[in-house]
Amino acid sequence: MSSPVKALRPVQADTRPEPQGVTLRGLRKTYGTAVAVGGVDLDIEAGRFAAILGPSGCGKSTVLGMIGGFVEPSDGDIVIGGRSIVGVPPERRPTAMVFQTLALFPHLTVAGNVAFGLRVRGVRRGVVAEQTRELLDLVRLGPLAERRISELSGGQQQRVAIARALAVEPAVLLLDEPLSALDAQLRKQMQLELRAIQQRTATTFIYVTHDQEEAMSMADQIVVMRDGAVEQAGSPLEVYTRPRTEFVARFLGDANVVSASPGDFTPIVRWLRSEVPSADGQWAIRPEAVTLVDESETAAPVQGRVARATYYGATVRYEVEVGLDEPLVVVVAGEHSPWQAGAAVGVGLDPRRVVALQDRPA
Repeated sequence: MSSPVKALRPVQADTRPEPQGVTLRGLRKTYGTAVAVGGVDLDIEAGRFAAILGPSGCGKSTVLGMIGGFVEPSDGDIVIGGRSIVGVPPERRPTAMVFQTLALFPHLTVAGNVAFGLRVRGVRRGVVAEQTRELLDLVRLGPLAERRISELSGGQQQRVAIARALAVEPAVLLLDEPLSALDAQLRKQMQLELRAIQQRTATTFIYVTHDQEEAMSMADQIVVMRDGAVEQAGSPLEVYTRPRTEFVARFLGDANVVSASPGDFTPIVRWLRSEVPSADGQWAIRPEAVTLVDESETAAPVQGRVARATYYGATVRYEVEVGLDEPLVVVVAGEHSPWQAGAAVGVGLDPRRVVALQDRPA
């Protein structure tokens, strides 16, 4: 079976606008005394797939709505392609938006939905037909052009919504949790297809989600938000392996966060202080950055005892007591578990993969 990327038909580069970057400066949105977004500064490069990630209520959809022109900022600036768009109505911005509720026209065919925006813009009939055909081929719906929306699966309807948004040739495509209603398997398939479409069109995508794996699998740039502010932004690799704060470390996958008071000299804290100095005594250690060995191996800097071993097929997840308030989580690749609950083990830690955090737990 061919991959989604190979299945896509090439897009004629000379028919699409140049991708444009997005810059937010001091962007705020308040509702009375409630602050939904408070002073966001962010740069998204042209042609990138950026994912804004965070828990419910963190302000990520509000930021997207302000970029699209559906929410008026209380303060700050939004610049696309070097031009401020604050005050510009949505239909005159170089953006298009795919909402969580797709809002497709049930009385129109697949082709009719995609062609709608082109006809509203006054594009000639022959050009409308040609561009609609190209877009349906791009999202692999060409054979379904005359189907009704009600005859499509959830994933196919998602692709119609994306093709309809791309039809107006936006410089920036905004997507507000468009896959949230799909089942897990279909979501993974659509993630691959969305990424493939973005790469083929070179359009700047800004994608809002609360799903960490979804963001990591698709995006070039991850933007983690908390309480209306950007907590950290960077590549998926950077944000995952070098989190700046405890919130980012815990929000993106499993993380062991070790916090030490000035008088704490347990073996693991003593080792961390000597190998990974931190001004406030707080470190993040990803589970896969820890190794376990038999207790007899003296090279391990810390000794511990297995509290629980859970088999997941390709990996085993251990919880190891090392004198902290919480067990140390360790993920080891392998088809079987060499240690069971109660086993004494040595815990290996690579100082290059331990991160000193900037904040303390609340």
